[in-house]
Amino acid sequence: MEQLIFELAPAEPPRLDNFLPGKNAELVAALTHFAQGQDASPGFLVWGASGAGKTHLLRGTVALAAERGVQARYLPDPASLEDEVAEAVSFLAIDRIDEADPIATGRIFTAYNALRHRGARVLAASRTPLAALALREDVRTRLGWGLVYEALPLSDAEKAAALVRYAHQRGFELAPDVVDYLLRHGRRDMGSLLGVVGALDRLSLATKRPITVPLLRDWLQARLDMGTGSASGA
Repeated sequence: MEQLIFELAPAEPPRLDNFLPGKNAELVAALTHFAQGQDASPGFLVWGASGAGKTHLLRGTVALAAERGVQARYLPDPASLEDEVAEAVSFLAIDRIDEADPIATGRIFTAYNALRHRGARVLAASRTPLAALALREDVRTRLGWGLVYEALPLSDAEKAAALVRYAHQRGFELAPDVVDYLLRHGRRDMGSLLGVVGALDRLSLATKRPITVPLLRDWLQARLDMGTGSASGA
């Protein structure tokens, strides 16, 4: 069997309309309005635990802003921020802002002021709430000028329902015992879970085997044998 069969299916580009909201429907709606310029707030901070989907939300918001002709850019971390970046965009998204060192914090301060002066906007994500951010007070104050939302992770029941819906959209049914096995033995972030479901779909088509627990078990074991872990993904 070709090794490629065991690769994860290519992930869909992160968008707000393919984010699985769970309890985050209000957050997704607020980000949609923010990206479309329907909210006058100068900034937006999304915070929440790892695996809550913050990166997906930031990248999806940038994509939506770009679709509307806005010069938008996503930065994976504060260390990627350079002065010329803020000068070239009207919508800047900075991920993992809680990791900013003193130099990056100074650049965030400068960029926020410059963007706000031009009527541009800043979107940021953090694993800690605003009050607990270990940043300069003047930076935390500016982040608090805009909207602040917590991204809530999906419960196991919500993840299970989301996986079933995703499989249905791809044209096949995912049995409850397969979902249960995946949640107990695979990585639990939605990016990885959806990637596994996509890979199982490809494997099922290639081998003409139905998607069952034995097929899933074989796939997970093959990943372990290849030394890539139970189910890699973003």
